[in-house]
Amino acid sequence: MSNRRMIIVVGASSGIAEACLRAWADEGGADFHLLGRDEEVLDAIADDLGVRDPETRVGRSVLDFQEPEAIRTFSGLTETQHVDTVLIAHGALPVQSEMQDDLQALSDSLMLNAISPALFAEAFAARLEHQGYGTLAVIGSVAGDRGRKSNYAYGAAKGLLERYVEGLQHRFGSDGPRAILIKPGPTRTRMTAQMDQSGMADPDAVASDILRGIKAGKPVIYTPGKWRVIMAVIRLLPRAIFNRLDI
Repeated sequence: MSNRRMIIVVGASSGIAEACLRAWADEGGADFHLLGRDEEVLDAIADDLGVRDPETRVGRSVLDFQEPEAIRTFSGLTETQHVDTVLIAHGALPVQSEMQDDLQALSDSLMLNAISPALFAEAFAARLEHQGYGTLAVIGSVAGDRGRKSNYAYGAAKGLLERYVEGLQHRFGSDGPRAILIKPGPTRTRMTAQMDQSGMADPDAVASDILRGIKAGKPVIYTPGKWRVIMAVIRLLPRAIFNRLDI
């Protein structure tokens, strides 16, 4: 049996996921399976991982992220091999004003940012529970900590993910698999390209925090760490004060 780790990344082309993949490949000792919606992009990522670690094996699958049966079928394909880590990283940052004017766009956004990651989490939870170990890491967002007028469509989706991961943590208990929620603050990636990226976190630094948090088994990873304090303050603000803030 190979002693190499098997890491599955859902949404492998996301900026944070790519940074995590680079960091894992640089460490060595891991094989990967990449899930995405663009075969050419997955091929390019796989080629880069192969350069970083010539011994790595990289599988890739193009999948409909909004089709429950396709998600269930793919998760079953891993049953013949061990899985050490599953990172669920896909999503898109919607424009709040567009979500308010277009209910179909809102529905699509909630599906991509909340329902789809939850379906993947549920499918892989069963796989990890069956093998008795492994880590299920789900990327949420600090936006899920409190609804704000500037991004509550996105924040609500990430809030749903938080509750879902909490439920999985309770289900897994203290033995066996672990479920981890990752809460990045604004990060310089393609997803935030339409925003002012000055002051945003570097994706490689965020990936470093994520890998350390996964190794330590932290149930919640805020990255950069300052966001744990910032969001604690925002959550504790009385409603009368919070509602006057332009955030």
